[in-house]
Amino acid sequence: MMNKFTRNIADDVKSEIFLAKQLQAKGCAAKAFQHLESAHVLGQESTWWHVKVHCLMLLWAVRQNDANECFGQLFRIIGAISKTALGLVPAGNTGGANVSPFKKLPIKPEHQAAITKAKQGT
Repeated sequence: MMNKFTRNIADDVKSEIFLAKQLQAKGCAAKAFQHLESAHVLGQESTWWHVKVHCLMLLWAVRQNDANECFGQLFRIIGAISKTALGLVPAGNTGGANVSPFKKLPIKPEHQAAITKAKQGT
């Protein structure tokens, strides 16, 4: 059963995933990953979306033949599974292997607005 936040943030996360898939199909891998990072920021407080986005990041890394990103995503998937429900997620973290998995980052205003709206259930 999905919690309220998971349901309420779904459209925003799905939108970013859709854009990532479109860009990946056009051969714009770097831009695609940016949308996966946005999906991560939006959904990281939901175990479902947090794990799903890291799995998509892992698939992206496999397609790019990026071993560093692959290993980074495997580590982050384990963390997302085991830590998200405990609230142990650094707000704003973009989720890629180029950023410490423990580092908080500023959240874009539009992302913060979507997160706040999802939490309020409006």
